[in-house]
Amino acid sequence: MTRIEVTVDAPVDAVWKALRDKEQVRQWHGWDYHGLDDEIDQIFFADVIEEVRALRLRGGDRFTLEPDGERTAVTLTRAPHGEDPALDAYYDDITEGWTTFLQQLRFALERQPGAVRRTLYFAGYAATVDVPEALGLDGVTGAYSTDLVGEPVTGDLWFRSANQLGVTVDSWGGGLLVVARTPPSDAKPHAAVMAVLSTYGLDEVAFGDLDTRWTAWWAQRYPGD
Repeated sequence: MTRIEVTVDAPVDAVWKALRDKEQVRQWHGWDYHGLDDEIDQIFFADVIEEVRALRLRGGDRFTLEPDGERTAVTLTRAPHGEDPALDAYYDDITEGWTTFLQQLRFALERQPGAVRRTLYFAGYAATVDVPEALGLDGVTGAYSTDLVGEPVTGDLWFRSANQLGVTVDSWGGGLLVVARTPPSDAKPHAAVMAVLSTYGLDEVAFGDLDTRWTAWWAQRYPGD
């Protein structure tokens, strides 16, 4: 079975609440769009089974929480591939999505507890250059300083996985950028790429400028979706 694991620097009760309080789930799961509230209801509250420090979702994915001192080890065990033929073509995409969301959960609790985020989301298909390389972030190993789509930024490496990179962005109110790539498969012959920008406290002008710059930059490089 596929397992996704993160350790969150927060007590187990706080992490559990972040899984069971709808408003808190909204601050880490997915990204802003008109159907987010319905998505949260369907995934986290419809036909789920609450266990002791565990949550079994409809479809078979299961969260388990284990205290580690003042920290919490969070494990998402995915339902076996092949359990739902209708979703098999998207199995890898969903796994990558959960990887993103668990890192956003960790970020929300460690860096922005109680804060309201505002996000931008971009998706498409990779051509010859993956997103981290195109952004000049592929070599980040710690603190960094760069020009990010026309904006001078600083921050730190948040996480790196086989197909994803997350970096903090100080000028986004202490925000987070996650970029991901789902490799091609028999069902989906083109590599899919995406970016989630989580921002905090930006005014309408600053957020609108960020949206405009990223929309133009993305459309030139990663059409599709």
